[in-house]
Amino acid sequence: MQNKKIIIYTDGAARGNPGPAGWGVVLIYPYPTSPLVRGRSKEGVFELGGSSKHATNNQMELTAPIEALKNLKKMKINVPIEIFSDSKYVILGITEWIFNWQKKNWRNAAKKPVLNKELWEKLYELSRQFKIKWTYVEGHMGDKYNERADEIATNFADGIKIKLKKEK
Repeated sequence: MQNKKIIIYTDGAARGNPGPAGWGVVLIYPYPTSPLVRGRSKEGVFELGGSSKHATNNQMELTAPIEALKNLKKMKINVPIEIFSDSKYVILGITEWIFNWQKKNWRNAAKKPVLNKELWEKLYELSRQFKIKWTYVEGHMGDKYNERADEIATNFADGIKIKLKKEK
């Protein structure tokens, strides 16, 4: 039980951008006290996914961590979290850009309205309720959990039923 944090991988996909879209999440619980892994001594894996008939890739990239955090909030889990995303838009947006957007009345550096403001506001509000480390991971480079989040997102975007893991 050396690592008491939850690791989350997120991804989003859109066909046509905008078009049919999906999001995917892989939550990894590396200790047996997780409500999802009761009585087990090895890590648990819990997956989430969903779709939209018409959305952009960026909207789905934001939706994935929102849904992951909403799920953890419902379960009243309060341990450190590390969220991995292959979206620099998400990572830089939530760790750097959002503070200036808020100061500038949700205007970007070009003084234009920030796209996806409602999703950014949801993500920011949820992220304030947890201790989160945001980490960029390069996509399609063989990281098994990043690849799995991508597989979930793209299957949902394509309307393909995919079995989601409830624990390992």
